[in-house]
Amino acid sequence: MKILTLFSLFATYSSGNSINIEENVGQFFSSGHTNNWAVLVCTSRFWFNYRHVANTLSVYRSVKRLGIPDSHIVLMLADDMACNHRNPKPATVFSHKNMELNVYGDDVEVDYRGYEVTVENFLRVLTGRLPPSTPRSKRLLSDDRSNILIYLTGHGGNGFLKFQDSEEISNVELADAFEQMWQKRRYNELLFIIDTCQGASMYERFYSPNLMALASSQVGEDSLSHQPDLAIGVHLMDRYTFYLLEFLEDIHPASKSNMNDLFKVCPKSQCVSTPGHRTDLFLRDPGSVLITDFFGSVRKIEITMETINLTDPIQQVELSPVNEELQIEKYSYADQLPVSEIIHQRVHTFVLNLDTEQKVIGNIQQQMSLCRFHVEPTFTNEHLFLLIPPFERVLGIQNTPSVLGCIPL
Repeated sequence: MKILTLFSLFATYSSGNSINIEENVGQFFSSGHTNNWAVLVCTSRFWFNYRHVANTLSVYRSVKRLGIPDSHIVLMLADDMACNHRNPKPATVFSHKNMELNVYGDDVEVDYRGYEVTVENFLRVLTGRLPPSTPRSKRLLSDDRSNILIYLTGHGGNGFLKFQDSEEISNVELADAFEQMWQKRRYNELLFIIDTCQGASMYERFYSPNLMALASSQVGEDSLSHQPDLAIGVHLMDRYTFYLLEFLEDIHPASKSNMNDLFKVCPKSQCVSTPGHRTDLFLRDPGSVLITDFFGSVRKIEITMETINLTDPIQQVELSPVNEELQIEKYSYADQLPVSEIIHQRVHTFVLNLDTEQKVIGNIQQQMSLCRFHVEPTFTNEHLFLLIPPFERVLGIQNTPSVLGCIPL
């Protein structure tokens, strides 16, 4: 009786585990995407907008930690707060007043910086309409199997977002850009997050499928700052992104948290403003969409019971004597010194009378110009000799006299 009870319990446990495994596998492959991309944009410059740069770098740090590489991240920062002369700690950007987390880091890769952050460049990145000379690091090379995270932060109003206080992008232009991306098969699913005043107005005109949007405030509300730092005189982050970062810190690549959990981030009691979201264009149930479907880059693995030989056996090639002879190449040294052309020529010794001294010296010096080394005529007693420097070691000549005449024939 005990054996039957144990067997029934084991069977129930096994069937329960198999059901859970099937559900997990079904959820794992439900998204249908094969790669992840992120476009992170800070649209504000000047020191008093320090928090907008910190917002973007905080999201950048989180997506990198969850697996999206720099090659799949397009980072656009309208100002360089890390190198600003007002920064008391150069090469750092902090998102908390305890100054423990430097979101700038040591390996940040900014793709668009300063005056490169424009509405035109942003729309060109989304739609892929970039000049041929644009490097790969500045391109969004996504396809119809790509899940894309787009994060924007800056100053905005009802239906627009400012870029560097000099231009703005409207919600209609943004909606049309996303429609172009869908028509050109540049994304599978898209998550749009914006942290700005009246942010919900930016997704009101969206009409493309498979698009989910979140905003830090409703129309008519301001998105408030957070974490004031008296040492540098500015706020370090905005409230919505601060609590978003706090939420993402608890996410790891194997997390089961879904989009419904993300919608609960920063309620009105914390944000003061009212965060909003839109899911009517999204084809899947947000409860089945994992956070890592957009903020991470988890590789899909297909399990198979088949045996696959990944490597062919290495065949040893036996060398026959004929092959060895063919493979052996004869090498010889090239002539390195110009004097090598001379050592094979005949050497002449000239014995001259002093009476013909003047005439012969002219002829000898003229013909000595053909020699590649320095030779001077020298008189000894009644004879004229041509003295050659001791080149025995260089020329490889042994037991050569030190007095020779050298005229090439």
